[in-house]
Amino acid sequence: MDWITNLLLPGNTSIAATLVLYSFVIALGIYLGKLRFGGVSLGVTFVLFVGIVMGHFGYVVDSNTLKFVREFGLIIFIFAIGLQVGPGFFSSFKQGGVRLNVLAASAVALNVLIVVCLHYFSNVQDINALVGVMSGAVTNTPGLAAAQQGVSPEAANIMAQGYAAAYPLGVIGIIASMFIIKAIFRIKTEKEIKDIEQEQENSQLKPYFLSIRVTNELVGGRTIVAIHDVIQCNFVVSRLMGADGKVTIPTSKTVVHVGDLLKIVCSAQDADRFHAVLGPDEDVDWESTPTPVFSRRILVTRGNFNGVTLGSLRLHNGYQLNATRVNRAGVDLLASPSLRLQIGDRITVVGNLEDIDRLADRLGNSMKRLNQPNLITIFVGIIFGIILGSLDLGYGMKLGLAGGPLVVAILLSRFGYKFHLITYTSSSASLLLRELGICMFLASVGISAGDGFADAVFNTTGMWWVIWGFVITVVPLLIIGCIARGHDRTNFLSIMGLMSGSYTDPPALAYANNSTGNDAPAVSYATVYPLTMFLRVVAAQILILAFA
Repeated sequence: MDWITNLLLPGNTSIAATLVLYSFVIALGIYLGKLRFGGVSLGVTFVLFVGIVMGHFGYVVDSNTLKFVREFGLIIFIFAIGLQVGPGFFSSFKQGGVRLNVLAASAVALNVLIVVCLHYFSNVQDINALVGVMSGAVTNTPGLAAAQQGVSPEAANIMAQGYAAAYPLGVIGIIASMFIIKAIFRIKTEKEIKDIEQEQENSQLKPYFLSIRVTNELVGGRTIVAIHDVIQCNFVVSRLMGADGKVTIPTSKTVVHVGDLLKIVCSAQDADRFHAVLGPDEDVDWESTPTPVFSRRILVTRGNFNGVTLGSLRLHNGYQLNATRVNRAGVDLLASPSLRLQIGDRITVVGNLEDIDRLADRLGNSMKRLNQPNLITIFVGIIFGIILGSLDLGYGMKLGLAGGPLVVAILLSRFGYKFHLITYTSSSASLLLRELGICMFLASVGISAGDGFADAVFNTTGMWWVIWGFVITVVPLLIIGCIARGHDRTNFLSIMGLMSGSYTDPPALAYANNSTGNDAPAVSYATVYPLTMFLRVVAAQILILAFA
């Protein structure tokens, strides 16, 4: 039994003991992270606290092994995050996303400004501790990881201790800020939900279905492409029922006659145009109407269609099919010819079964193929991410092992198809990579910071870390929330998502979603998350380079 005792005793740095220690820290941390306190859980962050406890009681890891596990876990986590947020990174600057991203970037700037002020005027002037406190206050682990890249092990431990001290109140502070904004502006959540639902109904991306009887004599005898020139908006006529009751799949050259019944897919805000040009709505159950026409979803799984436009498939001429919408990551998009396809897209097409089967064979339509991981893309991206992170950008600044892979992953997810790289990763595989990477990183940080943690935190200095962390959390959120609501009249559900996303905090987002029963907070969260994540990684490094 001595071998079991030696395996479990503190101070053993063998490979077997190290694996046991990491497994225990991660398993217990994940379990405790699922426990809810006041309806809020801390998630995998509890791995950090378990690691600190084990480090405090003398459990150690060989320094080279610990550094490898920490850095490799960080790279996996950051790269998976980049692939996840990359597709929405550039589109997040469109339309209302610009306003939300400006507010989120302002929150980051205010966090940095408070840290600079504390550095010069408070009783806590150690920039390493303050950067750790800031990362914990805004619940941003990648920022902590990026800042630790260019400092000594002792300074990195101080950062980790500041992070751990500020994190719990950081989560609470974000949710508390939501309550304060709600009270200041006397917001009624039920009314905000009703308003956001009405806005979602009028979304420009969400496909809207019309059944219109053609009554305008001026339209009779015109082709669909000619009608398109008159209405001037993106739409698809998926089915046409003639006067004889026969249903056909129209093409751009199909002639429309008075009395024809058209099933049209368009954007909700364009519906009035069709009523004005074609005629009134008519209630028709197309699914129960006897017809040889079928509607099916086809899964894009062949790599050679990654990045091609929908129009290049020539569905009308080659297959006698109409595409009505494209589902991407659970969101329906209008099937416009200029829409670029991605691996994993589901195209809804209308036509004969034989033609649908031919297109399905061409596009792949194989769930099994999607389940196969694209490891080449991941490791090629990591190589270039490390190279980019190692480049000197001037004044000694580098993106490091956090920023480099993040930038490359974002670029690959958007432009990888041009290099024949498939960036699709299933939701479960992406989640596994992220969780595995962050757990390896947090366990390493916790174990290394555990020695001396109690002496550093449970004293007057640690108390001030907690206090200043709460200030860093709440003050910027209240300022941004007041601007968003008082000046921009932003819906409160979107403000909740903005607050959660600008601090990259999933527990706060979970609270917002559960308390409203609406996905509007998640939409705002996803809109600001990519830019915020990037800014927080860079901001932490800039603070260290400027003041360390």
